[in-house]
Amino acid sequence: MEADGEAPVYYVISDLHIGGDEQLGDVAFLPELLTFLRRLETTAEPAELVINGDLFGLWEFTESQGVAKFDTLVERYPDLFEQLRATGAEIPITLLPGNHDTELAAYEEYERLLAAYNVTLVRAESLTRPLGDRTIHFEHGHRQDPNNRFEDFGNPYEKPLGYYYNTLVTSRAGRLSDRGRYNWLKDVQAVTPTERVPRWLLSKYFYREMRPTLRYALLPVLLLFNVSIVITVLAALDVAGIWTMPVTVTDDVLAQLGLVGEAVHFLLVANVVIVGILLLASIPVYLVLRDLSATIDRFGIRETDLTVDPDEPYREAAREVFDERPDTAVFCYGHTHRPMMSVVDNRLLVNTGTWLKRLHRRDVVAGLLPPVYYPSYHLSIVRISAANDADGNGNGGDSDRDGYESANSDNRNSSDSNGNRNSSNSSKNGIIVEYTPADKPSPAANEMTLLERLLTLGRAPALEYPDRAYVTESGTTIDPDD
Repeated sequence: MEADGEAPVYYVISDLHIGGDEQLGDVAFLPELLTFLRRLETTAEPAELVINGDLFGLWEFTESQGVAKFDTLVERYPDLFEQLRATGAEIPITLLPGNHDTELAAYEEYERLLAAYNVTLVRAESLTRPLGDRTIHFEHGHRQDPNNRFEDFGNPYEKPLGYYYNTLVTSRAGRLSDRGRYNWLKDVQAVTPTERVPRWLLSKYFYREMRPTLRYALLPVLLLFNVSIVITVLAALDVAGIWTMPVTVTDDVLAQLGLVGEAVHFLLVANVVIVGILLLASIPVYLVLRDLSATIDRFGIRETDLTVDPDEPYREAAREVFDERPDTAVFCYGHTHRPMMSVVDNRLLVNTGTWLKRLHRRDVVAGLLPPVYYPSYHLSIVRISAANDADGNGNGGDSDRDGYESANSDNRNSSDSNGNRNSSNSSKNGIIVEYTPADKPSPAANEMTLLERLLTLGRAPALEYPDRAYVTESGTTIDPDD
């Protein structure tokens, strides 16, 4: 695995959430994951794969308990476990539990079960790895999330709030998903933060579950709602005799268009009537919502208070680690499903993203139509390596990061009881951190309705990742021009 004098290379993935009840068991990215593992199996690099939490979705299994869930996983995904066995025979594979698979830390039996597939389970909330004379810190990230934090990590009886959401909501969605007009409800696990689920449900109901006749009857009203308000105001001014010119001119123009003009006139009148009714009904609704909003404020439970800040808690955690262990160069975490890099105290904070489907909200420009949630896959792989001694400018390691070159090797670094690895190899020209994602086409063509695709035309999310970062003794830079 590692030749004498060569610094290790770490490949890091997280948040795959493999497993769960019924429809949650469908792993759309399994072919890409197997391809990635096969490349690591034949790489010439001194590589180690670090799975930084939530490889499995054990919370989402409600029909089996304890280590019996592992038997279900092996039975359901035999190709995955055989490939883990093959890859783990060539390079170290280290698995750190996350919140969704925290049960891995609760039962010693999991260590033996995973070891049979050449996966080393570290039953802790963090681990470190050396790179030259610096250290890389890994943790899943749930410790900074009050809804998923454990006071006694590894205690099988401790259940944070996130556990109940996933067992009662996410797993049930997996059992019910195939009852819809389209198998979409299982994607609730891709909606983050969870406070956005109600808006997502409204969107999927309108574009997927609503009867087509009702949807297309409401479409012009909702799409032209803003225009209809203007027309309603002008019609009121015309009836009151205050300003009749706009209505008179419009009637004259439509009269010259024959049947087309009559159809447009009927549509406008129908919109005005509907909007007028809605405006009248909205007055008491507004008063009720205003009073409800004041009540919510008194209890301090606005969405901004419930939603976990995606970045700042991890900056604070990174600062604590950097202060406690000054040799730490990189703080690597997952959990939030958002690939990002940030410089913190001249060191690097990096998120490993997710392999789950990602849903990008796209608001409809006009009217009151629900937002559209555009699906895509960002199969994030973070590569952490030493800079190339030969050129000394931090541009090394490129030969393997795309193809992972074919070769076999079998040396392993030694680890202590907490999974922290010791290595005498050293490279003092700095550290490179970069994303080498696996490609997977967007499922939009199959999962979005024609209406959704039309409303988001030209606004598909770009598959962008943070730029390559360089960490040296003198500081950290994220280079957009590399």
